[in-house]
Amino acid sequence: MAGQRVEVDGGILEGGGQILRVSTALSCVLGLPLRVHKIRAGRSTPGLRPQHLSGLEMIRDLCDGQLEGAAIGSTEVTFTPEKIKGGIHTADTKTAGSVCLLMQVSMPCVLFAASPSELHLKGGTNAEMAPQIDYTVMVFKPIVEKFGFNFNCDIKMRGYYPKGGGEVIVRMSPVTQLNPINLTDRGSVTKIYGRAFVAGVLPFKVAKDMAAAAVRCIRKEIRDLYVNIQPVQEPKDQAFGNGNGIIIIAETSTGCLFAGSSLGKRGVNADKVGIDAAEMLLANLRHGGTVDEFLQDQLIIFMALANGVSRIKTGPVTLHTQTAIHFAEQLAKAKFTVKKSEDEEDSSKDTYIIECQGIGMRNPNL
Repeated sequence: MAGQRVEVDGGILEGGGQILRVSTALSCVLGLPLRVHKIRAGRSTPGLRPQHLSGLEMIRDLCDGQLEGAAIGSTEVTFTPEKIKGGIHTADTKTAGSVCLLMQVSMPCVLFAASPSELHLKGGTNAEMAPQIDYTVMVFKPIVEKFGFNFNCDIKMRGYYPKGGGEVIVRMSPVTQLNPINLTDRGSVTKIYGRAFVAGVLPFKVAKDMAAAAVRCIRKEIRDLYVNIQPVQEPKDQAFGNGNGIIIIAETSTGCLFAGSSLGKRGVNADKVGIDAAEMLLANLRHGGTVDEFLQDQLIIFMALANGVSRIKTGPVTLHTQTAIHFAEQLAKAKFTVKKSEDEEDSSKDTYIIECQGIGMRNPNL
């Protein structure tokens, strides 16, 4: 099994934790020994942070692999994967590090495990610089399941910056192979809905204000659709710490999903949080793609592993997506092409087709 170690430069392209997540997940699935150097080289605090470390340790445990050099602040690790088992695994960032990013690194691995898995992921559920858990459940889940698998995501406790303290339990069964996807038909927007939440000591009025401001902002551009944003007070026994935020989803006639979201911060008024999320959603609806800017890069690894040709239509290709493609090509040897969309209705827009000839990875453990 142990062949030549694949060398990954953690300082190129996106240059952050994403390189680590994509390369370790692929290393684990493909059984490729890996060395990553210059980890997060360009960041203000280079090297591994607690959330990256807990992700790596979980992947190591998932496959009884060997991990060297993994410590907070380390800029180089080596990883030797073994057979991916199922079972119960826990990863705890002990910070507000994102549970969604833990899910991102582990999901491809447990799909190719020998038996069903239950992942207990602890940290922040609604954290900056990462998908909110609501995004993962409302947008990522229904789309990624088109690759031919299902997972269950149980939010036990929500946790916010700076303490974290959230917990999510993910359950999924392995697959033999992944199906390719074809997401090129946008359809028309049929509904817009969302949730604006407050947790802890924040007054409920904040949730109502975020929702109202977001609705007003969307109405200026989309007049003919009912916009249903529910203000929510998170129950005390299901939320640790204080936080507020909003996520708004647009659904289309062909089942495409787009989101805009924003989190409250000290000193930022509720209206601004609502408007930021609404403007992000509207921007994602303007480019004519079938996925929003945050789903783009999360689909790449599944496209690379799938059996056949996958196509997605996107707006401008993000640096995260370019990074995921680069490492999916380097490690999995999948072939990607990115071309400007040739459809008439896209001619005036910045719209692209990302196509991938997947490698048809078969689960060696089933």
